[in-house]
Amino acid sequence: MKQLILGGARSGKSSLAENLAQDSGKKVIYLATTDRRYNDAEMDARIAHHRQQRPSEWPTVEEPLNLAAALQQHDNPNHCILVDCLTLWITNCLVNEQTDTWPTQRQALLEALPQLQADIIMVSNEVGWGIVPLGDLNRRFVDETGFLHQAIAEVADRVVLTAAGLPLVMKGPAL
Repeated sequence: MKQLILGGARSGKSSLAENLAQDSGKKVIYLATTDRRYNDAEMDARIAHHRQQRPSEWPTVEEPLNLAAALQQHDNPNHCILVDCLTLWITNCLVNEQTDTWPTQRQALLEALPQLQADIIMVSNEVGWGIVPLGDLNRRFVDETGFLHQAIAEVADRVVLTAAGLPLVMKGPAL
């Protein structure tokens, strides 16, 4: 099953994804997309909090750019791979010095997803509900996030929007 879990900051999306991964009954692999080069003390604290919340037996794979390759490397029908989160990954790709990083990585992910045998749970921030942000990079980030969510939602078996800790299933089977 391929799942996309959307929500705003502190909406409960990561907790929901972790519960779904735990309930899968499969070996869970936590795929973190943060690029530690950009972390500050607050981001380090968020990461530490997430680590404390999830079971210690879940291996953590850190991959800030090559998401499709990491998914393919750990693909196994007995695995559930939890990706947290797509919006950090998009940011990493957009700010990468190589101008073709984002289109190349986006295409690789969209081509890989239908081929994967593992259960995949992808967490992402829904960022397009606010005002149009200032700055070209900020607007591009919002646009590209929305386009990616639409593309993944098309191939996902389940899409869930989370707000105030409550899940709303938008596509697929109920929770």
